[in-house]
Amino acid sequence: MNQAVSPADAGRPLNILSIQSWVAYGHVGNASAVFPLQRLGAEVWALNTVQFSNHTGYGAWRGQVFGAELIHELVEGIAERGALPRCDAVLSGYMGAAEIGEAILSAAAKVKAANPAALYCCDPVIGDVGRGVFVRPGIPEFMRDRAVPAADILTPNQFELEWLTGLTITTLDSAKAAIAALQAKGPRCVMVTSLHVEDTPADAMDMLVGEGGRFHRIRTPLLPISVNGAGDAIAALFLFHRLRWGEPSVALSAAASSIHGLLRRTAEAGSREILTVAAQEEFVTPSRVFRVEAC
Repeated sequence: MNQAVSPADAGRPLNILSIQSWVAYGHVGNASAVFPLQRLGAEVWALNTVQFSNHTGYGAWRGQVFGAELIHELVEGIAERGALPRCDAVLSGYMGAAEIGEAILSAAAKVKAANPAALYCCDPVIGDVGRGVFVRPGIPEFMRDRAVPAADILTPNQFELEWLTGLTITTLDSAKAAIAALQAKGPRCVMVTSLHVEDTPADAMDMLVGEGGRFHRIRTPLLPISVNGAGDAIAALFLFHRLRWGEPSVALSAAASSIHGLLRRTAEAGSREILTVAAQEEFVTPSRVFRVEAC
């Protein structure tokens, strides 16, 4: 199991290497994760795995997919600047191919060699409830067999938690058992970004985090909205607050409160794209703070 993670010095800016997709229009991947991190005061070294005009949910887009060799080259360039010992974490999300995944794991290993206290936070994008698996063949297996054991922090949704563990989740206890099963493979901290079990009200959504044998749940009102990029933002927010405060329950409350405010503002505006810029104060001072409960 990966080593314990410690909070960063409170007065020091965090440095996060984020390796994800990029879109010019809208907010998914790095275009969803980078600005919230910067707004909170982190330095983000963003490496883009693709550059598209917009996210693929529109059904049409233009742009390029970058190769794994570019990721290796860019990480090497950062290393040549002597920066890797100052890197606090590596963050990854959607992986378009196993070769990109291997390049991300190589980057995380390189950062950890330079700074053993650094973390790797993996958002294991595989699919979602109602949609099933939506990534390319081989990616789910790569996540399960290669990315999960390498991660310190994992941020699956309920569908991904079930796929990665082979367990069916219908109760809080079964969700906790699935988290423990993932932790046995490597990641110390697992945060489930969306959870609906038998005691979750129909008009609410739960999030659940497990670390060190302790579990905390948070419940927020369900909003009438379905947008791309929210998962990328919540993973980034949780990583930031976990790095800053060293306590998963504090990180869960801060991240969930910010993402609810962001999505509420987006729903009120009737926007198809999350209002990452217009609602930026939600990252710093959420308009409503939700509290966690030990469970």
